[in-house]
Amino acid sequence: MACAAVLVALATGCRNDTAPAWGYPELGATLGSLSRTLEEGCAGKAPASCSEDLDRLDALAERAFAEVLDHRLLDDAYLAARNEVRRARQLRLAAEARARSRRDPHHPSLARAVAAEQLAYLHLLAALERVRTAPPPGDGTDPV
Repeated sequence: MACAAVLVALATGCRNDTAPAWGYPELGATLGSLSRTLEEGCAGKAPASCSEDLDRLDALAERAFAEVLDHRLLDDAYLAARNEVRRARQLRLAAEARARSRRDPHHPSLARAVAAEQLAYLHLLAALERVRTAPPPGDGTDPV
């Protein structure tokens, strides 16, 4: 229950609707979709049935990555968060295979893997928000 409260608190904290002038509106829209899908995705579902929702998150994360590349906004924290999502996804897929072989959709390792992937997506959301709201290089805010 505490984990769910933390997930909700982090997800709602990532929805910053006030973006600066350079706020990259298409990245903001993708970020909003990613945040909403994460909030609504697995709510009240068994871990085994969250797979489709998490796969939808992956498609949105790929779209966000393409937008980050288009605007040349890559930074180390974003790449680390992206790698964390990739590792968590691999663990979830392995846990799904184990749960399917045991015919146990509520297997504890699957529940932990789903929670870990959701947390990784929250870290990715936070990194995307930082990248989106950071001033672009050379915008006049650099020290003289």
